[in-house]
Parts: sequence; structure tokens; C-alpha cells
Amino acid sequence: MSQIDNFPTEPEFTIKAVQNRTGIKPVTLRAWERRYNLLQPLRMPNGYRLYSERDIQLLAWVQRRANSGISISQVVQQFNQIREKGEWPEAIQTYSPAKPRKKSPRPARDYAELLFGALVSHNDERAAVIFEECQVYFELITIFQEVIDPCLQLLEEAWFHGDIPIATRHMSTQVIKGRLLGIMQGLPTMKEGALVLVGCGPETMNEMPALMLAVLLRQRNYFVEYLGPDLPTDDLIDYSKISRPKLICLSVNSEPTAFLLVDFAKQLNSVRGKPKFGYFGGYMYQNEDAQKKLGGLYLGDSLDVNLDRVRRILTLGVI
Repeated sequence: MSQIDNFPTEPEFTIKAVQNRTGIKPVTLRAWERRYNLLQPLRMPNGYRLYSERDIQLLAWVQRRANSGISISQVVQQFNQIREKGEWPEAIQTYSPAKPRKKSPRPARDYAELLFGALVSHNDERAAVIFEECQVYFELITIFQEVIDPCLQLLEEAWFHGDIPIATRHMSTQVIKGRLLGIMQGLPTMKEGALVLVGCGPETMNEMPALMLAVLLRQRNYFVEYLGPDLPTDDLIDYSKISRPKLICLSVNSEPTAFLLVDFAKQLNSVRGKPKFGYFGGYMYQNEDAQKKLGGLYLGDSLDVNLDRVRRILTLGVI
């Protein structure tokens, strides 16, 4: 992982842009500047502040340590001690300028049908080629939302109408799951700061929404652990006492799962640190009454909304 001093120092980001990147409010940024002399943004003639990418990376490092329970004054002291040695902390986020991608010969949605065709014909080699081609043209979140998710819907519909056997549906799902796990394992593992646990609520076996969210969180350099399907609440409570997460994100795809999670948010209050409970899934999106009964924090109906709300919870404590 790169050190913070490897990032650009050109002042180009307004305080609003920094807030959008980090979730830190302008009033907090000004307070840190005034009290701790942590940043020295460029002051424009009109009084506006401009920050560099290095500033943003430093703020991400400070924020991650603060989220783990260390006071801001202690974090600044740690930073000053590192700088006194002539060194810089390791960056929390992996930064690279937006890389121009090749223009796709077809819309992302077309790849969903191509992938579906390869999977139902049990052509694993063709499916692998389609995955690789998608990664040349599209960001992961686009692949997940416009290729994999529609492909899974096609598999569900084909099985429901009797066009494919359940064995083909299961095999196809396992192929996709294997690719997602491979992507996740290839991403750098962050083990510092606020821990996010991601998985499926009790009796929810469909892993794909939770696994895709976990992969995207890992890609964004969050400290995330993926726990898999059908997680009993008692086990989650016990594991939370050991791992001390800040947030637990569970997929809820049915009424029985929602029923079994009704008291889960209250139970987490007995765990040290009082981790927050966030949930998502088709059943919750379609049932606002179930959201009210469940408590916790609803993370939204799409991956991009899920990611934004997780960021807000970790940085601001609320959605």
C-alpha cells in the first residue's frame, strides 16, 4: 500500500468536494485545521479553501483511526510522531486517476444475456471470457448492477418457467459466486479502523446481494468481513463480542428472516461499542411496515445507495 506522501499535493478540491469524498463536515475540517494545525489548505483571495489529494488521504487515515475509538488529539499525536521520524502513514484508500476504459461494443445489459446463455449451456470457458471482457469495459459496480444482477434474474425466471432444471440454476449461481469470491480475494485486505460485517440474515440463502456489497466495500478499502448465508442472530451477537464491529449489514429477503431479526438491533446494544445494524434486500424494499418493525438502518434498494449509506453510517453515525 502506498504512503500518503506519494499522493499529489496540487490544491484542487473545495471543502465541499472533500466532504463528499470523506464524509467529514466543513465545520469539523476547519476545527481540525485551527486546533491541531493538521492541514494547511490553500486560501484563495475570496477565502475559499482548496485541498490536495494528499490532504484527502491524510483525512481518511485520521478518520479511520478515529472510527476505531482513538480520540482526534491522540491520532494527531501519532501522526506528529510518525512525521518526526521523517516518515508518513500508509494510505487508507488506494488512489489512482480515473483510467480511461475501452469503449464497449455493446451496452452492459447485453452482457447479462450473453452470460446467461453461457451459463445455461454449461459453457464455463465462455462465461469466464465474458467476465473478463466486462472488466475491460466497465467498473465493478456497473458489472454487478447491469450484468450479474440481471443475469441472476434471468436464471430465476428460466427456472420458474421450467426452461432450466434447478441443478443448472444452482451450478450457474456457484460459477458467479466463485468469480465474486475470486475478485474479493484479489483485493487488498484492510484490517484497520471500523470493521463492517456483511452477510445474510437467518434463513436467507441467496448470497449474491450481500457478497456483491462486501466486494465493493473491500474495493473501497473498508475493513470488511463477509460471513456468508443464513446467520443465526445468537452467533452474530457472540461473534460481535469478539470482533467488535461498528456496523453489521445483513441481506433480508423474506418475511421469516425479517421476523427473526426484529429484536436484533436492541440485542446489539448489549455488545461493547453498540454496533449498528443495517439491512437491505428485496423484501425490505417492498415492505415499509417491516422496516419500521425491524428497527436498525435501512441501507436502500441498490448497491450504489447501499455504499453511500454505509459510508455515512461509518463517518457520520447516521444515514
